[in-house]
Amino acid sequence: MLANAHGPSRKKEVSTIEIDAPADKVWEVVGNYRDMGWHPQIAKTEADPGEYKKEVTKRKLTFKNGAIFTDTLTRYEPENKTIAFLTNDEDLKTLPVEGYSSTISVADEGGKSKVEWKGAFYRGYMNNDPPPELSDKAAIAAVTAFQKEGLEALKAKLEGGK
Repeated sequence: MLANAHGPSRKKEVSTIEIDAPADKVWEVVGNYRDMGWHPQIAKTEADPGEYKKEVTKRKLTFKNGAIFTDTLTRYEPENKTIAFLTNDEDLKTLPVEGYSSTISVADEGGKSKVEWKGAFYRGYMNNDPPPELSDKAAIAAVTAFQKEGLEALKAKLEGGK
């Protein structure tokens, strides 16, 4: 009898934060696919010249540690204050994941904003018996830290003078 091998299962991480700023102001920052400089790990964002709604838009993110990621804009809905992108190329030492998709949405909460960052991903090692640094546990911990760090920096940026 043959057994079918099964690779790793897709993991999900949802991070949220409340920001004492209007949703439109938060969306101006989050919804700008051409600039992810609000995230403390990102040194530079380079996006193709395409228009958000008319073509697939790609960008290159250069991390402060020198790592380079590329991703593709998969959803852009300013009316719902939602943006989504899928990572095409990752650096496993920076984020030990494969196929990281993100959806960030901003909701009005009575003059404040609730920002939700949903991440879905596979661990960095797609075969059985991953090394510890490319395991499910390592991937979940890294994505959780990356998303929370980004949201906390976004909050600090937008609440700066308060």
